[in-house]
Amino acid sequence: MKRTNELFAIAATFNSPNDIINAAKSIAEAGYKNFDINTPYPVHGMDKAMQLKPSKLGYITLTFGLSGAVFALLFMWWTMSIDYPQIIGGKPFFALPAFIPVTFEVTVLLATLSTVIGLLTFIFGFPHNKHSLHDTNYMKKVSADKFGAVIYADDSMFSQTNINELFTTLKAESIEFIYHNEKESYPIFEPKFLTFLLAVALVTSGGTYFILNKLLFMEPFSWMAYQDKTNAQEKSDFFADQYGMRQKVEGTVARGYMPYPYMGQVNPPQTLANPFLPTKENLKLGQAKYLTFCSPCHGNFADGDSRMNGQFPNPPTLHSTRARDFSDGMIYHIITNGQNVMPSYAAQITREERWAIVNYVRVLQRAKNAKDSDIELIQKGLINAAN
Repeated sequence: MKRTNELFAIAATFNSPNDIINAAKSIAEAGYKNFDINTPYPVHGMDKAMQLKPSKLGYITLTFGLSGAVFALLFMWWTMSIDYPQIIGGKPFFALPAFIPVTFEVTVLLATLSTVIGLLTFIFGFPHNKHSLHDTNYMKKVSADKFGAVIYADDSMFSQTNINELFTTLKAESIEFIYHNEKESYPIFEPKFLTFLLAVALVTSGGTYFILNKLLFMEPFSWMAYQDKTNAQEKSDFFADQYGMRQKVEGTVARGYMPYPYMGQVNPPQTLANPFLPTKENLKLGQAKYLTFCSPCHGNFADGDSRMNGQFPNPPTLHSTRARDFSDGMIYHIITNGQNVMPSYAAQITREERWAIVNYVRVLQRAKNAKDSDIELIQKGLINAAN
């Protein structure tokens, strides 16, 4: 690499970490500001010896991290509460716990990117491939097993004589005068370079077009595009009527499926009997499914106190005389078939889970409308348990 006669810096190498720590302290105490230390590995205490101020990189990370958190929260609030409000599981429009994971991810993303970009731009001033320290004996030594100090010529106190005396006093192993590199220009508008760019663009675009529009539709690369399947609403050449979507075969029942005989009837002529006892496990299952699917409209205790904030008609309480007089099979029928504006939940809740909800509703009704005899039984149970 060709160099000019203009001095860039004076560098010195040392043999041990203690020597370089002492050299850094002496250079800083001498009043030099524009100097640097190069070591083959991090040396503890170097920032204190160089009298370096705390890095401002943390402010960049903090600013962009907080900005990411605020942006994520405001964006989700505006989307879910203002622009397109939706009720999801009875939760409020601004469901903060559900927004925390996304907020955390955006915070970490912006904080990380800003740290890396800020380090390369504001702190390092972009990578400098033509730095005058490159390709010098000094840099080769400190990249291996030596410890180096370099004082740049643009320091206000720079003096060749004083710096040479300082390094000699510090017992430097070697002292090297480093000169500026000659500036090199790389014109980009030369015909050869422009022709090369054009060739790369044509090969890249042509290859991309061929792969995406031709190659992937050729054998054997077309196996993802053409599969032995039928999509919804798609014509089929396999069946005589060419219908891809098939009706179930008459008189058949899917294995493991128990069809409900009164589906589609508002008032069935008779109802099913409850096949499940209200055991502890059954009631626990019923409570879990009730709180998930029923409580958003009926309330946690079946009082009809909907959490829909007026977005959906409130259902009647399940503690009315009419609801308490329903048979277990009628409650099961309403869950399975739906009633009025309430849709069928047969697709979301299994047969066992529906009967478990029925048993749990009975528990809520019994607790809300307890009789004196019920309280006496409880008291007797407590006395027996205490004994």
